[in-house]
Amino acid sequence: MLFDTHAHLDDEKFADDLDEVISRAEANGIGYILTASSDIASSVENITLTQKHRIFYAAVGIHPHNAVNHNKSVISMLKEFASYPKVVAIGETGLDYYYDNSPREAQKICFARHISLAREVRLPIIVHDREAHEDTLNILKSENAKDVGGVFHCYSGSVEMAREVMELGFLISIAGPVTFRNARKLLDVVKYVPDDMLLVETDSPYLAPEPHRGRRNEPAYVKLVAEKIAEIKGKSLEYIAETTTSNAKRLFGIQ
Repeated sequence: MLFDTHAHLDDEKFADDLDEVISRAEANGIGYILTASSDIASSVENITLTQKHRIFYAAVGIHPHNAVNHNKSVISMLKEFASYPKVVAIGETGLDYYYDNSPREAQKICFARHISLAREVRLPIIVHDREAHEDTLNILKSENAKDVGGVFHCYSGSVEMAREVMELGFLISIAGPVTFRNARKLLDVVKYVPDDMLLVETDSPYLAPEPHRGRRNEPAYVKLVAEKIAEIKGKSLEYIAETTTSNAKRLFGIQ
């Protein structure tokens, strides 16, 4: 049984065939999917999806791209959403210095407020960190996020950074890029990170693994990510599936 710990199934790219996408996921052994949010509208949609689909869980939050639009009333709405039964995390939240769609200062404020919210509602956070490794770690440290916990989704940092991430009590989630030919740094990370600190994800509809690279991603393909991790670590697919699913259920408080 696999757990796709990060997807965006509220995305319009799934509007026409979501039921088929779910069927393919289940046929490939995916028993849990966390659908992550990017703004208030997607948070509402993802909560609705959890009510319709047995294997869905949700994270609610404001993506750093949308940080400029957040305010205290938005955080209050997220607090209300966090009380829904299948909302198991706050996010995705963090910093994105690659696109800089929101001013960096707005991103930092939004990120810090998400950490405070997560502490208040006692949920872990899902961290988005793109080209912002140093500031992301500094904010987590300054906000004492070790007592909140969470995961760095679609991890893109170094082995050295992974050490710091885990010292903060955060797990590391591996996505489709681990299957790419230029993934040498990520292979080293997978070798380094202990099995009980790893998660797997697709980030659907983005970053489809080989041999589907360049096409729409979907949760069924998390099996390809797990297979690559099993190959790197010299373990069986069944072991990696069981271990990463257990890790995810522990993090998100799912029985």
